[in-house]
Amino acid sequence: MSVTSRYRQAWEGFWQEASGEPGSVFWDAEPPLTAAVHLALFEPLLADPALPLIDLGCGNGTQTRFFADRFPHVIGVDLAAAALEHARLADPAGQAAYRQLDATDKTEAETLHAELGDANVYMRGVLHQCEPDDRQPLADGLAALIGTRGRAFLVEPSEAAGAVLRGLAQSPEGPPAKLAPVFRHGIAPGEVTDAAVTDHLTAAGLTVLGTGDLPLTTTEHTADGTRIKIPSKWLVVGRAA
Repeated sequence: MSVTSRYRQAWEGFWQEASGEPGSVFWDAEPPLTAAVHLALFEPLLADPALPLIDLGCGNGTQTRFFADRFPHVIGVDLAAAALEHARLADPAGQAAYRQLDATDKTEAETLHAELGDANVYMRGVLHQCEPDDRQPLADGLAALIGTRGRAFLVEPSEAAGAVLRGLAQSPEGPPAKLAPVFRHGIAPGEVTDAAVTDHLTAAGLTVLGTGDLPLTTTEHTADGTRIKIPSKWLVVGRAA
């Protein structure tokens, strides 16, 4: 199974419209507030830090480049070619590699695994961005990428995030400027229960090795200047020993 053409086109349209300016995308917060915080949770649970690191759903590569300074082989993958163009333009030195990947297509995931071998994977908010029928295939693709020795770090909006996002969307002034394109292109996060996230991963043959609550920091602010943070849960998963 692979993503619908409508969904692929929605992401292409979003990234074609997006500015290349740092922080212009709602979720594209600076690495010290995102990837660096996540790495502190992820790194102690890695079975083999020398494995390639895949930033799954890398977008414009902001977090990918952070990881490229810390791991020997980092590759950013995304569904949208337009996102990868932003990533390459922002990485003229080629710190990381970038390639198009539909992670819901298990054949594509298995092909990349055949090239790289087992990999560690970083995935931020991707499961909630998927359409419902693509969530289990995504978890299966994730399992294919990590193989037997890899680990995956996921951070996904928690059940409490729905009320926060609805409040932002239904504000009398309209949604914040950086959130508006997300709704306009039809790629707003769907509501997935915390239990359903775990169920998808378990069905893919993965075991939860660590979990906790952690806000998902955005680049947007409220009218009083407060940074918007979305309630989220993080998980580290891998194959059972």
